[in-house]
Formats: sequence, C-alpha cells, structure tokens
Amino acid sequence: MDSGPSSPPPSLSDPLDAFPQRSLEAGDIAVLLLYFLFVLAVGLWSTVKTKRDTVKGYFLAGGDMMWWPVGASLFASNIGSGHFIGLAGSGAAAGISVAAYEFIGLFSVLTLAWIFLPIYIAGQVTTMPEYLRKRFGGNRIPTTLAALYLFIYIFTKISVDMYAGAIFIQQSLHLDLYLATTGLLAITALYTITGGLAAVIYTDALQTVIMLVGALTLMGYSFAAVGGLEGLTEKYFTALASNRSENSSCGLPREDAFHIFRDPLTSDLPWPGILFGMSMPSLWYWCTDQVIVQRSLAAKNLSHAKGGSLMAAYLKVLPLFMMVLPGMVSRVLFPDQVACADPDICQKVCGNPSGCSDIAYPKLVLEILPTGLRGLMIAVMVAALMSSLTSIFNSASTIFTMDLWNRVRPRASEQELMIVGRVFVLLLVLGSILWIPVIQASQGGQLFIYIQSISSYLQPPVAVVFILGCFWKRANEKGAFWGLIWGLLLGLIRLLLDFIYPQPRCDQRDERPAVVKDVHYLYFSMVLSAVTLLVMSAVSWATQPPSKEMVSRLTWFTRHDAVIQKAPGPPASALPPVLSQCGTAEAGGSSIQLDIVPEDKPKMHSGDVTPKKSRALRAFLWLCGMGGQGQAQPPSTAGPVIASLEEKPWVKTLLDVSLVACVSCGVFLWGYFA
Repeated sequence: MDSGPSSPPPSLSDPLDAFPQRSLEAGDIAVLLLYFLFVLAVGLWSTVKTKRDTVKGYFLAGGDMMWWPVGASLFASNIGSGHFIGLAGSGAAAGISVAAYEFIGLFSVLTLAWIFLPIYIAGQVTTMPEYLRKRFGGNRIPTTLAALYLFIYIFTKISVDMYAGAIFIQQSLHLDLYLATTGLLAITALYTITGGLAAVIYTDALQTVIMLVGALTLMGYSFAAVGGLEGLTEKYFTALASNRSENSSCGLPREDAFHIFRDPLTSDLPWPGILFGMSMPSLWYWCTDQVIVQRSLAAKNLSHAKGGSLMAAYLKVLPLFMMVLPGMVSRVLFPDQVACADPDICQKVCGNPSGCSDIAYPKLVLEILPTGLRGLMIAVMVAALMSSLTSIFNSASTIFTMDLWNRVRPRASEQELMIVGRVFVLLLVLGSILWIPVIQASQGGQLFIYIQSISSYLQPPVAVVFILGCFWKRANEKGAFWGLIWGLLLGLIRLLLDFIYPQPRCDQRDERPAVVKDVHYLYFSMVLSAVTLLVMSAVSWATQPPSKEMVSRLTWFTRHDAVIQKAPGPPASALPPVLSQCGTAEAGGSSIQLDIVPEDKPKMHSGDVTPKKSRALRAFLWLCGMGGQGQAQPPSTAGPVIASLEEKPWVKTLLDVSLVACVSCGVFLWGYFA
C-alpha cells in the first residue's frame, strides 16, 4: 500500500483506480460515530461494573464469565481485520482452500475445552509459560516461551491487523494513516488499560454481533450480485483481467478453486500438509496461546468454558461464507483490479506489484453497499481490528507482568503488578504506531498466507512441548528445553531463508534454493514437529524422570490427583510474611502465580490515616483500578483459584451431546468441500 498521498484526487476517474471517488456519506459517518459511542459505552460500563482492583480481577476477569461472552470473545479475538482482508484476498486469488484453516480451528477449539483446559485448571495456572514452569521446573523454558509469545504477537498479530485495518481506513475514510490508527488505538487502549480482561471480553461480545450482522449482510449483497453460489461457480473461472497477457498463465483462476484438498506436490495448499502440517500451528493457537486460553480460564467453571468453545466452534463455520466466498465474488465483479496479473498494472491499482487480491473485500464494501450499510461495514472492520488488538494487548501484558516482571521482582506488590501491566499496554500501543511504516514496506500479495507461513515455522515446536508435557509423564525439563531449542532453531533458519529469498512473481523464474522452493511451509511444519518430538523424547529418556510434584495434577492422567500435597505447603514456608512494600499493606507473596492471591486476612490493612490525595493522583489510581474507596479494602477477596473440574451431570451430558453434533457438522463440511 502506498503511503504517499493520503486522499486520492476526486476528479480523476482512472479505470485502474481501485477506489474511484468512493468516500463515506453523512449516513455512513453517522453509523460509524454511533458504533464508536456504543463500544466506548460498553467498555466503560464493564470497566466500572467489574472487579479490577486485584491481579486476578484485572488479568482473569475475576474468573466470573458466562459461556456466551467467553464464546464471543474467543471468536472476536481470532477474527481480526487480517482475516477479512486476508481470507477474502486468498479466496479471490486461489479459491476456497484457505478455509481449511478455519475448519481445522473448529476441532482445535473443542480440543482446548475438553482436553487441555481440565489440565490447566487442575494445575491452577493462569499463563502458558507458568504451566511449563510448574510442569518442568526451572526458568529457561518459561522465559524463552514468554519472549517467543511476545515476538509472535508483535510480528504476526499486531502488525498484520494494523496493516489490514490501515487498508480500509485509508481507502474508505481518506484519513491520514497515522491519525486514524492513533485514534483507534487510543480508544482501544482506554478500556483495555482501565478495565482489564473483563472490559475486553464484554466489548468483544458486542464486536462479534456487529461483525456477524455486517459480514452476513455483505455476503447477501455479494451473492445477489453474481446469482448465488451457482452463479459464482460458473463465473469465477472466467474472471480474468482484460489487460492480462494472452500468452501467460499469470492471473488465471486455479482449476481446483472449489476444492479444499489439492495435489500433494504441485498445489498451493497440499492435502497432506493441510491435514497434518496445519494441525500443529492450529493446536498451538487454540490450545496453548495465551490470548485464547486466558478467555477460557476466565469462565465461571469448566461447563461455561466448554459452552464458550462450542459457540466459537459453530461460529468458525462462517468465515468461508462471510469472507472467502465474497472475496471470490469480488474477483468476478472487479476482475481488472482484483485479478490483475501484470506487475506494472498492479502497482498502479494498489501499489503492490505482487498482486491486488488483498483489496477484494474493501472493494466489495465500497462499491456494492448502499449508504448506511457502507458505514456499518467500516464499523465491522474497525470492530475486527479493535477486538483482536485489545485481546493481544491484554494477553501480552499478562505474560510480561506475570512471567517476566515477576521473575525480576518476585516480591512485587499487587499494585505494582497492575501498574506494570497497564504501562506495558501503553508501550505496545506506541510500538504499534511506530510499526506501521514497516508493515507498509513489507506487504505481501496474500496477507493471510504470509501470517500462516510465519506461524508454521515458530509454533509447531511449542505445540509439541505442550502436547508431550500434558500427555507423557516421563517428559522432563531437559528434553523439553532441547526439543524446543532445536525446533525453534530450524524454524528460524527457514524463516530467514524465506525473507532472503522471497517468492518470485508469476512472470519471474524461481531461482530459490530447493529447501525453500520445493518444501512447502506446511510440510516444513511437519518436519519441525517430528524433529522436536524426537529430540524431546530421546533427551527425556536419557535423563532423570521428573519429580512427582511436577507431574501431579499437571498431565491428563494425573489431573484428578489429590490437591492436598500442594495446597498447604507454600503459605507456611514459601510465602514471605505479610509485609508492606511501597508503603501500603499489600500481599507481597504473589510471586509466581497471579491466581494465588493471599486470601487470608482482611485485617492486613492498618488503620493509619492516609494523607489526602490530589485529584490527578486519584484519577490515576482509578485508571489503574486502585481508586474507588481509597486503600481501605483488602487487596483481594479471591475465592477458589480460577475454576473447578466439577460439572453437573446433566450439564456435562448436554455438552458432550453438543460436542458430538458439532464434530459431526465439521466432518460433513470437510467431506462436502474437500
């Protein structure tokens, strides 16, 4: 995307202009303003309503969420503006195969609730690096993981969503890119910093409704424009740019565009890679990524977490119909721009010589929707951007505070942890703004495929470590560490090779090394998983088995072990005496885990008279969740940690029946579209 002129001249009507003379009218702007007011109102309401003056309240929403906001938040956190732009763009360029990521996600989110979550709950963990610290001991694995998670968040999630949102903002609002994104991030940061996870989850629920209404409306208009699914299957294969060179194969639609399973050697997404190579990054994302797991841990109990996962799984069916197929419709309606194949023409259309498939979705929104609905769809895109960014900001701040800061300052007070968490969100916001030019410079032809290829190089080793940690009692720290290091090292080498030897354009010869050219990134994901598995297994067998404490209640087979052996010990010995750090009577012992906030004595706070604070200080303390009624309340009144594995029998049966129905639905979709 060209960062030069922020608003195109309205007088010119160039046939190659991607968005000729399209700007929002008064009705669209009114809908957009209404949306912003509504989101701010919900964000501030949840900020005031929820308990955010404790570490658990801020980072885990008090563990008090019902199934429907959890499910909506899982979906909204997953579907960012990168999905709208990227899935539609890949649909326009290559057909429906990219929907395989969504269908695999359907099974992975169910795997989280029924298999992984009971282990996390039994182990009383709140961050993923913390689980590895408890399961394997030591600090090198959790610290490596915390740093890797933050790297992945910044380089794939934040940057891609910012770029995708920027395409929409610049083309539809004709605003300066920095002004628009700074305004968006300011609103986003306001309720993320003040309200914590509860505010993020409630606003996510609102954003989900807006996204579904807007995207389904656009889907209806799209199908009406091409004569339904039958019309699309006929017209897609003839959607060629008029300025395409006749003797070139560039820009031709794929013959297998309406199939998910494709040739294992020559296709863009080979079917063995889809089934096996795609599964590992998907399991990493849905079962071990802090952004997702944190939402499930915020549920009232395991039943509510399962209900939320079921809701998210059913919603994962929709992206094929809401994003991928409309992207293909966009190619049919606007072939000269969306399907351009000549690098010089593509440069003129969208500023990207690699191809303009990423403008497929914005093109539909701005060209075929009437006034008012256009404003709603811009709100949908902004909602997708904000919901995914708030989720990442909150989860990144949880990892930084609980896994990195707590290592540096193990006796940090609860107040300090909450201030550090909020300041880190602020730093991420600033970093996101500074990152915009880098995203603009490194844009790719198919945004969604760019994200998935990076994911396939970094995530499989982490997924294997978690899977063996959860299901193999013999796995130990040395095995996990060396398996992780070897896997990540190989992944980083391939990642660097991909940056050094970028994929050539269609009209250029492919002179990349064989390891880059011939080994598809999904096959490389399988290689990484196998290497990590072998190294971790071999080293674990060759070294000492883990102690009983590192296995009890931390694997699938030991999740029901008696809790007595762990619970009484630490308060007497490991926790320091209640002492005041920073001048206030605080719980000094929340050393590694935010869930064990001391529950003992409300009388910890001494009756000293506190000096009167200035208004500015009171406002700052309120922002950080510490204003309210001064410091007179105890730091926490936490009940049981996170959640219980107990479920009512009839609820459990109902959920299991729903699980079978949902899995059957997923299998049918695979069979139908494969």
